[in-house]
Amino acid sequence: MVLQRVSLVTIGAVNLPELRAFYQSLGWEESEISSDQYAVFKTAGVLFSLFPIEELAKDAGVDFTNSGDGFRPVTLAINVDQPEQVDTTIEEIRAAGARIIREPSNAFWGGRTAYFADPENNLWEVAWNPSAVFDDRGAMISF
Repeated sequence: MVLQRVSLVTIGAVNLPELRAFYQSLGWEESEISSDQYAVFKTAGVLFSLFPIEELAKDAGVDFTNSGDGFRPVTLAINVDQPEQVDTTIEEIRAAGARIIREPSNAFWGGRTAYFADPENNLWEVAWNPSAVFDDRGAMISF
C-alpha cells in the first residue's frame, strides 16, 4: 500500500529569483535547505518548493516547452480559519503584486473563496471551508 501522504509540492519556476521574491514578499519563511538553485518554504502541512522548470523536467525525464503564461492544470490552496480571512489574505497578496483572478465571494458550497496567480501564473485558491478541521500546526486534516 502506498502511503497516503503529500509531503512536498514543487513548482517548476521559469524565473526562480523572481518567483522566490514573490513568496518572500508574502512573509513566507524559507527552510535552511534552500539554496541559490532551489527554494523551500515551510508551511503548516507540506514543504513548498520552487525549482527551475527546465531542471525539474530533466529530473522527471520529460520534455519541457515553455508555452508562455497559460494556465497550468494544477491549483494550490491556502485554507484559512475564518471567512473574513479570505478577504484580508487576498489584500495582502494583492499588495505583494499578485494578479487577482477572482475576487473573494461566497461559494455555492457554503464557504468563501478567491483565486490569484503568482508571477508565473500558478493558480492559488484562498478559501474558508466551514467544515475544515486543522491540527495544532495549522495543517488541514479534513473538510
